[in-house]
Amino acid sequence: MRKMILALAILYPAAAFAQGTTAPATTAGPPPTVGDKPLVQVGAKKPSAAKKEAAGRKEAPKSIAQKLQACQDIDDATKERLQCYDAIFTPQPKPKAPAAKGVNECRFQKEEDERLTCYNGFADKVPKLPR
Repeated sequence: MRKMILALAILYPAAAFAQGTTAPATTAGPPPTVGDKPLVQVGAKKPSAAKKEAAGRKEAPKSIAQKLQACQDIDDATKERLQCYDAIFTPQPKPKAPAAKGVNECRFQKEEDERLTCYNGFADKVPKLPR
């Protein structure tokens, strides 16, 4: 037991001293790369004037329901309304799309008319929210 304590008393300070005595590397080697391309250090973006102005207004981001209501203001059965919906939910057409159980599943409809009808069905059910 005494030998173990004596060994720890001698080795512990030596290990602590050895950890603190490493010299920093001063030679500048090649920059680190990933797949033959150098790593790039990215800093914070400076906000543009438009973003600063928008930040000053402190508008909250719109929810999906509010975006759907905004699409409802566009004339019914038009390409513009479908484009508005498609901006919210990016279309991913499938040859045999299942019946939509939610508004986000309308994007799987292949035909534009079917997709627009699907979106309208769900958007009509959304309760009117304050703008």
